[in-house]
Amino acid sequence: MSADAALIAHLMDVLRPLGGVAPRRMFGGAGIFRDGLMFALISDDALYLKADATTVPDFEAEGLGPFTYETKNGARSLPSYWRAPERLLDDDDEMRVWCRRAAEVATRAAKKPKDKKSVKRSPAAVRSRRSRARQND
Repeated sequence: MSADAALIAHLMDVLRPLGGVAPRRMFGGAGIFRDGLMFALISDDALYLKADATTVPDFEAEGLGPFTYETKNGARSLPSYWRAPERLLDDDDEMRVWCRRAAEVATRAAKKPKDKKSVKRSPAAVRSRRSRARQND
């Protein structure tokens, strides 16, 4: 996974009017954040935007798919990020529209209540909980 510095610089220039947009290098690629929420990622010099049920049809209509990566166990996909249309790199206004929508998806996702069962607990919290359970037995 890599992220070309020129692509990141171009995106920062185009997205400046959105306000609060900043890149962060991660895993050889980059995440693009607005107000602390990641709404895009760059991997192998391709841009992927955060998507949900309201925006996935737009990506599908363009013939695009979700972000995929290789692991030692085979290919995996990250269905919350979809490849952005290449044409956006030549159309600043349209790029801002798609990125604004992706940032809105990130905001909606951040506001969703988390399923208590899916919350990961630290090993210390698990030990403490077990210890209290044993004391109550």
